[in-house]
Amino acid sequence: MKRLKAASIVLLALVFLFCSFGAASAQKKLFELNTSWQPEHETFIVWYAKEKGWDKEEGLNIKMHYFDSGMAQWEALPAGQWVLGGQGGVPMVVGALRYGAYLIAIGNDESITNVVMVRPDSPIMKTKGWNKKYPALYGSPDLIKGKTILVTTVSSGHYAMSLWLKAFGLKDSDVVIKNMDQAQAVAAFESGVGDIVVLWAPHMFTGMGKGWKVAGDVKTAGAALPIILMGDKKFCDKNPEIVAKFLRMYMRGINLIKKEGIKLLPEYKRFYKEWAGMDMNDAMLKNDFEWHPVFTYEEQLKLFKKPAKGDSTVESWQRTITESFTALGRFKPEERDKALKTPYITDKFLKMVKQPIP
Repeated sequence: MKRLKAASIVLLALVFLFCSFGAASAQKKLFELNTSWQPEHETFIVWYAKEKGWDKEEGLNIKMHYFDSGMAQWEALPAGQWVLGGQGGVPMVVGALRYGAYLIAIGNDESITNVVMVRPDSPIMKTKGWNKKYPALYGSPDLIKGKTILVTTVSSGHYAMSLWLKAFGLKDSDVVIKNMDQAQAVAAFESGVGDIVVLWAPHMFTGMGKGWKVAGDVKTAGAALPIILMGDKKFCDKNPEIVAKFLRMYMRGINLIKKEGIKLLPEYKRFYKEWAGMDMNDAMLKNDFEWHPVFTYEEQLKLFKKPAKGDSTVESWQRTITESFTALGRFKPEERDKALKTPYITDKFLKMVKQPIP
């Protein structure tokens, strides 16, 4: 009996050790994936996916790293802080130029959430439709020229500002530009610094809550602006199946947004408070959520599909951005040519996504 008990104890111990080893091995099988995000709409999908364990279902353990701008994201890439992430279409051009990084999918459309704002008593708001081609824009050349603008340079907001200026026959050199990150710009403008501030969501909603008025955005200035998902070239080329799993998880989030809509607002609010450190009221949250249209997997494939002649929709968006910043002197002609010739816009990872997507 003693021998039987001892054998049973040994057997139980072995079972325990085997189970523990098995659990540890399963945990090790998760691929640790460092990703890069800003406190914006597109990041909610990844945050929500982690909350629900979708990343683990794909065999991933996603680490989310916080950045306040696209340029800050690229500065962290050489140190290996991240390999996949999301940002605006403007800094994506910089990433393609400097690092050959890939544009692998579209996060959302942010054409109406990058805005030029003024205080409610600004004379700029007294003139609308000066340029008949852009009837929704406020301002005129004499009201804008020489004014001080607070903006995050080489960003989606910068693009909105430059398009707005161009509609009045003006360039960046016709105004005084002060480069600030979004939080700094809000604080400075509130304290009386500058005549104009350029903000993107959710900071634009903070401005609206303070009574600041929208003088123009990318859409009313006649252009389109995507939030893109990007990847480090070396990592993506080496780990295409990991990139595809990440995209599958992301497209699952897009499907949920399409299905549930504003029913997700409580979770959206929690995301902003817990991950982004921003406490937004329900009206701001609803606008931010609804003003960022998303594209399903099938819609994305169409956006990337290249016609027999000319550019795909995504290529067209990025070409317009590149040429606009070249005209402004932010890119040299040779940099523009290099960016346009670099095959950084690719749907090859999207096409690898396992179907069907939940």
